[in-house]
Amino acid sequence: MAARNTASGTAAPTSPAPMVLVCGDDDFSVKQRARALYEQWCSELGGMDHEVVDATAGNASDAQQKIAKLHAALNTLPFFGGAKVVWFQNCNFLGEDRTASSASVTSALSDLAETLKTFRWDGVRLLISAGKPDKRRAFFKTFEKLGAVEFFAALSQDDKDWAGKAESEAIRILREAGKETDDEALAELVNRVGPNLRMLASECEKLALYTGARSVVTLGDVQLCVSRQKLARAFALAEALGDRDLAKLLRTLDEELWEIRVGTDKRKSEIGLLYGLISKVRSLLMLKELLTNGALKPSRDYNSFKAQLERIPPSSMPADRRFNPLASHPFVLFQAMKQAANYRTDELVEAMGVLLEANRKLVSADLDEALVLQQAAFRIVGMRRKAA
Repeated sequence: MAARNTASGTAAPTSPAPMVLVCGDDDFSVKQRARALYEQWCSELGGMDHEVVDATAGNASDAQQKIAKLHAALNTLPFFGGAKVVWFQNCNFLGEDRTASSASVTSALSDLAETLKTFRWDGVRLLISAGKPDKRRAFFKTFEKLGAVEFFAALSQDDKDWAGKAESEAIRILREAGKETDDEALAELVNRVGPNLRMLASECEKLALYTGARSVVTLGDVQLCVSRQKLARAFALAEALGDRDLAKLLRTLDEELWEIRVGTDKRKSEIGLLYGLISKVRSLLMLKELLTNGALKPSRDYNSFKAQLERIPPSSMPADRRFNPLASHPFVLFQAMKQAANYRTDELVEAMGVLLEANRKLVSADLDEALVLQQAAFRIVGMRRKAA
């Protein structure tokens, strides 16, 4: 049977195969799906002789012992007769790491594959939950041919559809808790958490507890309860600039500079902070232009705004994602649309000039980077606003 790629966080359909491999680099979804399938099988088959084998191995010798336990579990008949489910849980030696690549483990898995080919599945079902497997290995190919493979890929910021998948999962979790939410609150929730399904589930549970007897989760609930994760914090500086809030901008800038100085995030740098501000001002300029030429109309409703974005022909936008506003998440653009009203077009053009000057100073001049960024922030946010 062919492998089935399953969207992260989405329950896969029940497989008729007697053996199923649930795997992938989305550890949260793998565990969630494997647990649900195990409980479903146990309920369908009844009995009390189902067996869970811990398949986490620290080395090659340990992995061989785990495989031997699986052989024993498959060949041990239920004490009271009937059917049996065997769950080989959290297997960590089907990938490409040192343990999985050892000759002894490779040989043991090959022997297991041969056993599965001739095994009589009358009244026995096998479930394996594992991390991302090496699809080139004979064991995986055998399992894929004889049984069913469900693969859960982790959400990634590079995945254009990650926000939509996260929104679907958040809706599912909240509905299971008897809660509903509007699009604006949902988008803010996903924007704060980012592509992390485990954290998303945790924050949804927190919202369900906080709202208590209320059936609707509001934007205010999300803003009050949901923590800003790393991805959201990365945009905090640009958001403060968009809000034209000088105190917030300087406070956030100081926090970012402190992280750079102490080295808590090696990927951060002063020039990186500057490029983030440049990207924000560019987005504000582009949205300003879309509003001016009528391609977009100001809207206080997120749904209405998202519908407008979907009607814009992709061919009318730049091919380069850096200059294409449609490449951003709709809620980010919705926020930027509202923030565009804080600046006039000439102010945004002037801001680009200020940031260009700051770029030259950071690259070529022997100046204090923090001072350069602080001066640029003062000049952009503190520009005198002329009467409309």
